[in-house]
Amino acid sequence: MKNKALLWMVSAVAVVMLAVSMGALAQAPTPTHFSGLVNDYTPATVAGKLVGPYVMHGTWTLDLKGRSGLADFSAAMTMELAEYTVVNGVVTMFDDPAARIAHTHHITMKDAPVSYATGMCPVNAPATTNPGFMVSGPAYITGNGAPAPFSKGDTVLSMLQVCVNGGSDVPFSNVTLVLGAPASGHFGAQAIHGVVRESRSDDSDDDHR
Repeated sequence: MKNKALLWMVSAVAVVMLAVSMGALAQAPTPTHFSGLVNDYTPATVAGKLVGPYVMHGTWTLDLKGRSGLADFSAAMTMELAEYTVVNGVVTMFDDPAARIAHTHHITMKDAPVSYATGMCPVNAPATTNPGFMVSGPAYITGNGAPAPFSKGDTVLSMLQVCVNGGSDVPFSNVTLVLGAPASGHFGAQAIHGVVRESRSDDSDDDHR
């Protein structure tokens, strides 16, 4: 009788331990460090005039700062006039790479609030099913390493909205950047699309509070 009682107790303890371990696995840490690529085009026509499009290529990183509810974002991007501008006469010197007006931008946003209400985020096609999160705030933007001309020496900052979301197979797969005025006059007011290459968490996340 005692052996049966002992066996029952051991079995019960094993079941409880299994349930606890499964619960711990189910509550894996949410990623707080994200990075990826941006690849998109600016609008071809601005204010009724054919001026583009520019090709945009770049890398980006985003760090959620633990329990603070804030995040840091940065992007490094190249831009140059696309082949479409040659075909349509925006660029007339076909064999001169300098005519493509290649240049760089660095975009940074510090201590921006994080929101999980993503109803204002652009819709991806096909639509993503994981709502993810949104980070928005004023951004510093350079042009070839100096303050971008439209920022007037960094005295006029542009609002930036960054949305990260995904789907059932990859919870965090897509990123979009939407810039407000005056930067939207250069990049366009449309969503700039990119991909999440890495999302991870580490033990130092709780240090940011």
